[in-house]
Amino acid sequence: MTTFASGTDTLTRDALTVLQPGFTGTTAPDWLLRRLGEGLASVGLFGRNIASPEQLTDLTAQLRAERDDVLVAIDEEGGDVTRLEVRTGSSFPGNHALGAVDDVELTRDVAAELGRRLAACGVNLNWAPSADVNSNPSNPVIGVRSFGASSKLVARHTAAYVTGLQSAGVAACTKHFPGHGDTAVDSHHALPRIDVDASVLGSRELSPFRAAIAAGTRAVMTAHILVPALDPDRPATLSGQVLTDLLRGELGYTGLIVTDGMEMQAIAGTYGIERGSVLAIAAGADAICVGGGLADDETVRRLRDALVSAVRSGELPEERLADAAERVRTLAHWTAAGAADVQLPADEEVGLRAARRALRITGADSFTPLTTAPYVAAFTPVANVAVGDETPWGVAAELARLIPGTETGSFAGEDAGLATLAAAGPRRVVAVVRDEHRHPWMGAALDTVLRTRPDTIVIEMGLPQAPARGALHIATHGAARVCARAAAEIIAGE
Repeated sequence: MTTFASGTDTLTRDALTVLQPGFTGTTAPDWLLRRLGEGLASVGLFGRNIASPEQLTDLTAQLRAERDDVLVAIDEEGGDVTRLEVRTGSSFPGNHALGAVDDVELTRDVAAELGRRLAACGVNLNWAPSADVNSNPSNPVIGVRSFGASSKLVARHTAAYVTGLQSAGVAACTKHFPGHGDTAVDSHHALPRIDVDASVLGSRELSPFRAAIAAGTRAVMTAHILVPALDPDRPATLSGQVLTDLLRGELGYTGLIVTDGMEMQAIAGTYGIERGSVLAIAAGADAICVGGGLADDETVRRLRDALVSAVRSGELPEERLADAAERVRTLAHWTAAGAADVQLPADEEVGLRAARRALRITGADSFTPLTTAPYVAAFTPVANVAVGDETPWGVAAELARLIPGTETGSFAGEDAGLATLAAAGPRRVVAVVRDEHRHPWMGAALDTVLRTRPDTIVIEMGLPQAPARGALHIATHGAARVCARAAAEIIAGE
């Protein structure tokens, strides 16, 4: 049973309870352990906190030694967004690959195995799945994180993912409510806006969230987006019309509402994280996610004090803060009570099976597998902030494992095609792109390479929106390591 430090009053404890901060390092700092003793109930983990499964297990045990029911949260979507395997790439394909297969039992099995691995390391809340309908293929932040462009497809796979993940005793956090798919701006950098009417939102964006709620999702994460049809003044994270009237009232959701990272510029750059946190709790959010970029005790103190001051000034009703804190504790109790009873069998190969099934191949009938080492040209866009640039991607490592001597280079910009030809020399070219349709220079580079080397193999590891071309074209529907392995097997004839 957790006991709290003496001298911590109920209001201060509740203000700490609703925070989900991060930290730096692979062991818990003293300030974090002290805050757990004062009432902090959640901790968020990122790639910077994880070196290995064994180290992660030790870390979560360290946290639970201070508070036995602590919520340990992580942003582990699989696919392009991985924290468990941030230095190698994920063993699981992401949502878009699962949507391409469109087998809900497979999606459930992948989520269950991912949940089993998280639970084995002591993680009990996953900020996943993304239930966003990728209705705008130019979206810079969702893309392959979405199951697809059809709301019905996204809805059935969101429900399957929630069911699978929670079967392992790990709470799902379905995101980004009310739907981040139809945006052209990344909320890490600015405030996106979705200008569609309420009927479109109801039939398109909200359908997957209804499915997630019906499946019993334990948490929902908000989106930092402005949707004038719902609230013309405030982004969803700060809107009582979105969180209380729509999510709680119309959709009947009773679980935990978590904000997206409050340090993202859509909030921090417009309201500031202290003011934004107060407005979010007042609007109906229960937990404030912060720590992706701000990961220190000073941030926790500032947010705690802002919430306490807002209650004392009458701006934030004390009962609203108390209700939010109780929802956090309720989820913590659910995870603590349920985890010990779950014993799922391991399915180590489910990710590879899914990645192989997700491949879409053009030109296979006339293709002869390679027996000599090729040159892999990775046409590399600027990294998506949500994915980060620390996770490796591409097929070179997997292809080198099957065909020793494979060499690689990374190229970008208007001279990428000519640079590729010069670097490759006489070797067969394997050109790897990621969202070619969003980067005109990629298409131009492929044009240059294919004019001279029509035998080039093209691998699209993002959204396959551009026409298939090359002697062999493989769409992997994601850039996870396991997707690269599946593509490399085709090239090498495995």
